[in-house]
Amino acid sequence: MRPTRYLPATLAALALSTSLPALADDPAERLEADLRSLFAAEGCLEIGEVSAALIRDRVTARELHFVGPEGQQLWLDRYEVSGDYDRPDEVRIEGIRLETPGHEQVQLTAEALVLDDPSRAVLPLHEESWPEGVRIAGLDVEALAAEFAGQDLGEGFGEGRGRVSVERLQATGLSREAIDSLELSGLEGQAEGEGEFGRGTLSLAFARVEGLRGLQGEEDERELDRLELRDLAIDSDRLVATLAGLEVDGDLQDGEGGVRLEALDLDLARMIALAPEEERTQLRMASNVLTGGSGTLRLDAVSTGRWEAVDGDTRLLGELDITAEEAFGWAVDADLPVRLPEGVEPAAFLAEMESLEGVTLLGGRVDATISDLGLFGRLPAVMAASQGISEAVFVEQARTQARGFGMMLGPEIEAVLTGLVAMMAGEASELTLQLTLPADSELDALSADPLALPERLEMRVESR
Repeated sequence: MRPTRYLPATLAALALSTSLPALADDPAERLEADLRSLFAAEGCLEIGEVSAALIRDRVTARELHFVGPEGQQLWLDRYEVSGDYDRPDEVRIEGIRLETPGHEQVQLTAEALVLDDPSRAVLPLHEESWPEGVRIAGLDVEALAAEFAGQDLGEGFGEGRGRVSVERLQATGLSREAIDSLELSGLEGQAEGEGEFGRGTLSLAFARVEGLRGLQGEEDERELDRLELRDLAIDSDRLVATLAGLEVDGDLQDGEGGVRLEALDLDLARMIALAPEEERTQLRMASNVLTGGSGTLRLDAVSTGRWEAVDGDTRLLGELDITAEEAFGWAVDADLPVRLPEGVEPAAFLAEMESLEGVTLLGGRVDATISDLGLFGRLPAVMAASQGISEAVFVEQARTQARGFGMMLGPEIEAVLTGLVAMMAGEASELTLQLTLPADSELDALSADPLALPERLEMRVESR
């Protein structure tokens, strides 16, 4: 037997043995295999071409088309992985189109989706919940749009159809448990539902969310460090409003949090015109009292809260300032030293507070001021007309009722009620309450019996 007889077979075996590792490490083949594996259990995937760049570490799959078992279809023009395939620098997906048939129809498109430093090259973007351990350092989506029908639009809208588009969406620190930040700009939406809000449109110039946690838990258990909205407009069959800005600081670890509402304009005239005819008379009366006939109510509000730890106890400080333009002003300033339940951190307690159980009040004060910016001066005319009496008679009846309540509930309550009557009569423009709270008392007990508060605290009432 001649050795040369086996030479071709030997050379073929050597060539195969050396090429197998190369094929296994080929990014193009790995990308194709991973893409097919991702969709294999749920339908059929077609791929036009997969290629690797000769100079840069980049592999690209083109013309992907997936068809699911229930007729859903997904098209991707390009799926590109840059950098080390096992730890990519970037994954870029272009020309995204998704269609789902049936009762709950969806058509979704996006020009491009860019993932920075993803934990793997092929991610389960079609799944509602990602596997544990999948993380993305950054996300950038351009020209996102969706049309839907047969969807549950939430409370007040019911099931309906509509369209939403976003110019740009960016996010950082994404995992299935949390999102470090999420920012979107140029949101436009319209919906037509079966609920009380009916059809409507929505636009939002800018929104940002920071520190969103607890995504895998119940909705009421989720935590949010910060929310910011700019230039929101809603026009529906039941609500017509614009909002210049909203800022929510929910991170109390630094000892401070709060809410700022800037220029919330409610178009009461439009809302009354859209309301059922049998409701319009009462709504128009309320609008005239609140707006003086303009039909537009503007609200501004600032609420801040902070805590300080002092010798094992906690001092809670809060301020609230609400202004309804041409109607009223409401301001509250509180300084409350308290003792929290043993072992409870102030930031955690305030963030998750469901009740006042176990909180001991160590004294403190609460100052509240209500200012007449036009509302109280308009009340007598409207109330007198509804009762068929003169304004003077209405004011005199209100004084008598205030004295009657004072006889039953005490002089402090009488002072509050007579102060409100004085503002309606034009004799005062502001009412101030100064409360000094009792020490060593349980807050939940005080809040459970508000009618007994005048006997347990000091109250000073002043009209001016």
